[in-house]
Amino acid sequence: MKINGSIALVSGGNRGIGEQFVKALLDRGAAKVYAAARDPRKVTVPGAVPLRLDITDPESVRAAAEQAGDVTLLVNNAGITTGASLLDGPREDYRREFDTHVLGTLEMGRAFAPVLARNGGGGILTVLSVLSWATMPGAAAYSAAKSAQWSLTNAWRIALAGQGTQVTGLHVGYVDTDMSAAVDAPKSAPADVVRIALDGFEAGLPEVLADPLSESVKAALALPPAA
Repeated sequence: MKINGSIALVSGGNRGIGEQFVKALLDRGAAKVYAAARDPRKVTVPGAVPLRLDITDPESVRAAAEQAGDVTLLVNNAGITTGASLLDGPREDYRREFDTHVLGTLEMGRAFAPVLARNGGGGILTVLSVLSWATMPGAAAYSAAKSAQWSLTNAWRIALAGQGTQVTGLHVGYVDTDMSAAVDAPKSAPADVVRIALDGFEAGLPEVLADPLSESVKAALALPPAA
């Protein structure tokens, strides 16, 4: 799918990777880019169309789909991390993670699949994580939710193939955003991640690995579990 001339919606489009998606899509010739956020007043990218959206609220998702009925490209970017651990992470934090990454992605797909179908098929790009494949006890809630979101992304790819909708999953390690500010590890620049993601999407790839860490972890999935 070509980005030039497309009409895109980016969830979580007010900061971090989402804001970079909004900027890059406009730079690549998207005819319109909805920058969706719980507080649209925080959208500051010139030329973007602010849109109120809370992906954990089905009514908010349905309202956004009605307002943005011309969308041909959906970027599922909105996400959180609670830092909930395996042994003592609060149950409510696990619920928040799944409400956002799993049920939120489900609601977005259900609301926008008919929109994309009416507009010729279009595409969906979902921001996943290297922690879709590898987990750490200290980030168990996030890892579990991202694993489920990866599974859901694969299901959408199959379900929407008949209407001509391209579905691409983006896997990435640490990115230099507010979400990973407390992490002391090498980080990718958000603009670089977005460039790689959009290049892969335009090439029709079902999966994009944005950094060496994602590439190495994906390759390791073929090894015995003990490895």
